[in-house]
Amino acid sequence: MKIFNSTQIRELDAYTIEHEPVSSIELMERAAKAITYAITERWAVQTPIIVFAGPGNNGGDALAVARMLAEKGYQVEVYLFNIHDKLSDDCAINRQRLIDSKRVKNFTEISVNFDPPQLDNDMLVIDGLFGSGLNKPLAGGFASLVKYINQSPSNVVSIDIPSGLMTEDNTQNVRVNIVKADLTLTLQQKKLAMLLADNQPYLGELRVLDIRLSQEYIAQTKAHFSIIEENDLRPLLRGRDDFAHKGAMGNALIIAGSYGMSGAAVLATQACLRSGAGKVTVHTPKRNYDIMQIAVPEAVMQMDHEETCFSKPVDTEGFDALGIGPGLGQQENTAIAMIAQLRRTICPIVADADALNILSTHRAWMQQLPKGIILTPHTKELERLAGAPCMGDYERLDKARELADHLQAYIILKGHYSALCTPEGNVIFNSTGNSGMATAGSGDVLTGIITGLLARGYHQEEACTLGMYLHGLAGDLAAKDLGKESLIAGDIIKYLPSAFRRMND
Repeated sequence: MKIFNSTQIRELDAYTIEHEPVSSIELMERAAKAITYAITERWAVQTPIIVFAGPGNNGGDALAVARMLAEKGYQVEVYLFNIHDKLSDDCAINRQRLIDSKRVKNFTEISVNFDPPQLDNDMLVIDGLFGSGLNKPLAGGFASLVKYINQSPSNVVSIDIPSGLMTEDNTQNVRVNIVKADLTLTLQQKKLAMLLADNQPYLGELRVLDIRLSQEYIAQTKAHFSIIEENDLRPLLRGRDDFAHKGAMGNALIIAGSYGMSGAAVLATQACLRSGAGKVTVHTPKRNYDIMQIAVPEAVMQMDHEETCFSKPVDTEGFDALGIGPGLGQQENTAIAMIAQLRRTICPIVADADALNILSTHRAWMQQLPKGIILTPHTKELERLAGAPCMGDYERLDKARELADHLQAYIILKGHYSALCTPEGNVIFNSTGNSGMATAGSGDVLTGIITGLLARGYHQEEACTLGMYLHGLAGDLAAKDLGKESLIAGDIIKYLPSAFRRMND
């Protein structure tokens, strides 16, 4: 699913109006019907409703919804803010329709002073002040109204996007002046801001309403941002020939673990095996030998010369993929061995955890990374790689995009909506996963999965998107059976077969 920017959202509306064809007011009516239905599904007719409508098309949507709810028997009070005596054309039409219907309990148009209504806990507030066209923080009276709504005990439904939240970049926004919705009913598709963690407190539950905007425009318009869904990935899955043997299924190398961190090597290796690689070799310090042999008997052991750490690069000829970093440690001899390993490896590489920490403390080495390398940082690792803290998730994502372009690398910025930043400047968000996966070792599992997929022959972008999705899907299946609180990284590996089976059904 593509994620359009605010300009493209307006173009999509205009294209639909021109090519369906449908008038703008009819399209607004279509959106209002979808919003009204979503509200009546959840709140009974006895619920008192307060509607706050702005002067633009978001306000027009709100006025149409108010009329439709009143026609269904709801007690509706409407406050239309027309401070500058200038309504959008469709908002003005819906204002008149609302007045003509004579169904609403109270309609007040505010041009100067506003005496706010009492907002009680049994009420529903519909926020239709400002939509996706907002391009600066709210101030003045509107900021005061937002604060008034937020301090009330009422449930709040925002139309399309919570008022005050901008569609993309909220780095400089005034966050106390953004509506905190309990439910956001966004139209046709999610907006970029809705995928960023620091905006989640304003969205509440998020539902996407299909209002049948032009599929032709959506198909033919390029977008730098998108969300992967199961149907996008199913065609990528590789089958297995009935006469296949392990040599044809890929040979992966995992360089992981140090003394006291063998668990990271275990998790990455197990995940790599569960992702279909025909053969997995794990290179780890000597003291991890017994643990690895017992925990992962299917893997081939390759022991480092050192007892406790990775100390020298190894030959990768004959390997189809390398995963490096989980539990590796950051000793100076390990750091030197790690960068030497990356320089000499010619197969696709996944670098995670301590490999990233080493790079962040030796940032000049980043210029030596091979093109096409996959880096999988969490938020703090990304900031260290970028060399500076970020003011928010939009800036952090922007830094990841810049780094992917500069290094010609694939960077997975991990989070609830993990984001793959490609060398071409595109960002692909993942749609699976849950907060139960916020547990030690989850990233090691992702490294193993992607390494296994690379060994099977998937291209870097395919391995990343499929790996993110399977990782999250396995976590979702595990959480469904085990609950989020008790989920551990090993459970993600245990549910990988179920995730693959579901994808193949």
